[in-house]
Amino acid sequence: IIASRHKAKANDAEGLARYVFEDLDPTLAGRIAVGDVIVAGTNFGSGSSRETAPRVLKAAGIRAVIARSFARIFFRNAINVGLTVIESEWSGIEDGDRIDIDEAAGQLVHEEGRVCGSFAPLPPFLLDILRAGGVRGYLQERRGSGEG
Repeated sequence: IIASRHKAKANDAEGLARYVFEDLDPTLAGRIAVGDVIVAGTNFGSGSSRETAPRVLKAAGIRAVIARSFARIFFRNAINVGLTVIESEWSGIEDGDRIDIDEAAGQLVHEEGRVCGSFAPLPPFLLDILRAGGVRGYLQERRGSGEG
């Protein structure tokens, strides 16, 4: 997601975002638009034990990662920083396709209108954390409402 050699060049996620997936595709970071979705295979985020990786993806403009499976620590870190992660089998999605995530129905809908994946919706408390922008925002909201 982000090569460790770049961590000395910037100390914040926004500075590192220009290097996202550089070893996979040096042009990818420049092609990411705010609101894009990453669609991946199995064990996405393996080897990432810190929140840096999901923070950098979020800073690059990625709104969600859809994968067949996630590394456990990456999944939790993504939720912590407010990056939506959807575990789903998917088919018929190509680079550049537009995908809508129907969280209520638990479906991935291709721009052509066909369902290209399904998933078990995230539990309500995780959705609350994501809507608050991560754990910090969630706790601040709860503190402000007198719940926490």
